[in-house]
Amino acid sequence: MPETAKITLHPELEIAEIDPRVYGSFVEHLGRGVYEGIYEPDHPTADEEGFRGDVLALIKELGLTIIRYPGGNFVSGYNWEDGVGPIEERPRKLELAFRAIETNHFGLNEFMSWCKKADTQPMYAVNLGTRGIDAARNVVEYCNHPGGTYWSDLRISHGVKEPHRIKTWCLGNEMDGPWQIGHKTAEEYGRLAQETAKVMRQVDKDLELVVCGSSGAGMPTYPEWEATVLDHTYEEIDYVSLHSYFGHEKGQTKNFLAKSITMDNMIKTVLAICDYTKAKKRSKKTINLSFDEWNVWFSDRANKIPWSIAPAWGEQMYTLVDAVVSGSLMITLIKHSDRVTIACQSELLNVIAPIMTLKGGISWRQTIYYPLLHASVYGRGRALNLNIESPVYHDNEFDAVPYIDGVATVDDENATLTIFAVNRSLEEAITLEGDARDYADYVVLEHIVLTAEDIMSGNTADHPDNVVPQSIGQASLTDGKLSAILPRTSWNVIRLKKKKI
Repeated sequence: MPETAKITLHPELEIAEIDPRVYGSFVEHLGRGVYEGIYEPDHPTADEEGFRGDVLALIKELGLTIIRYPGGNFVSGYNWEDGVGPIEERPRKLELAFRAIETNHFGLNEFMSWCKKADTQPMYAVNLGTRGIDAARNVVEYCNHPGGTYWSDLRISHGVKEPHRIKTWCLGNEMDGPWQIGHKTAEEYGRLAQETAKVMRQVDKDLELVVCGSSGAGMPTYPEWEATVLDHTYEEIDYVSLHSYFGHEKGQTKNFLAKSITMDNMIKTVLAICDYTKAKKRSKKTINLSFDEWNVWFSDRANKIPWSIAPAWGEQMYTLVDAVVSGSLMITLIKHSDRVTIACQSELLNVIAPIMTLKGGISWRQTIYYPLLHASVYGRGRALNLNIESPVYHDNEFDAVPYIDGVATVDDENATLTIFAVNRSLEEAITLEGDARDYADYVVLEHIVLTAEDIMSGNTADHPDNVVPQSIGQASLTDGKLSAILPRTSWNVIRLKKKKI
């Protein structure tokens, strides 16, 4: 295997300005995502509203820009009215999507208060499974209308005088999936989404609306679903959602490390359908993508304690390999920053999550926390294609897979340039050589590396810092030539800063 990969750092390789909302996440009433996750009134760090302070600190560290809520599959059977008003008067109900009991102690107004404390924006989903146009228009009125009407005055009576002014709304969730409560055909959903969007905009003309795309590239209706739904909704919506989860099959680690290629292909396919529909309709409007569920996921999806409150569900331990794959997925999203302008790693707490908690105890960062953290903190500004020349390995699904994948971001405000890169090799470090003549007046601040001797190791409550990033990289920039050694199976962040004159 060749030992060297080459990149080019050049301003003309700019992709687009990165929308900060690609660094988002997802909170759903599933497992311990809400209860014992962000909300645990009896926890030692809980504030006056019951929000865990240790969890808020980790989320603020991540710098997340948008949080999707309340689902997910949960939303397709959810009555939003159940989660507002005095907590002691809220109904306790069977939650059918995951066969649990929903207490409704945490709802819309709690979520909005929590978003303010987490310094993030909301992305709210409406129920188009068991409900539809009427409930959607009512929740927009409750959230966004100043006052003087039934629903806005009800909000005020609940102690929320100022409107929430939620801008971004999802028109249901995964309506292509037979598992979804109220599952619909593309025709059925397209018509309902079209009419719901029109009415929601009549209540608030400034909304951004996201229509459901396919639940994954493996769905039998993909990508015809997008074509049909967009045929109905194109002029009424702003985004198409994409969802994808990637599993690690036993003995298929090399294939798993290449899964970002599937994400890349899905993005290109859905964009092609968006642009075909634009041409067919002779529209002046361009539809962008909201990749609002993405992650590594291969844990058991069954609820083993049905009809209980916040049962543990999907609580998998992530490994170093998972973090490298997660990093490559993040790189793919940044590469498509011209059209992917919202993205949510799914989910945020305890359920296939970067952050784990113990009831009454500690919280800790999983391995997948770190690529999201680094991208969110250092990946602002403009995206830059690296024009990578990498040695490859061969895989039955993907054919030639580059060992090295990466992207750069340029932040003029802070005079920084950051390279994000993964090394997919399970055996060898690879030297990265870069033509950086156009950035010869920059210096290397640090080279952060996330790797581990045991690539299947991760972090636990007993060992929360077993796999953590370290500034141990060997990157240098001399006379316009960048050189860095990327350890085997690693996530890398090379930070450059312009010299002061």
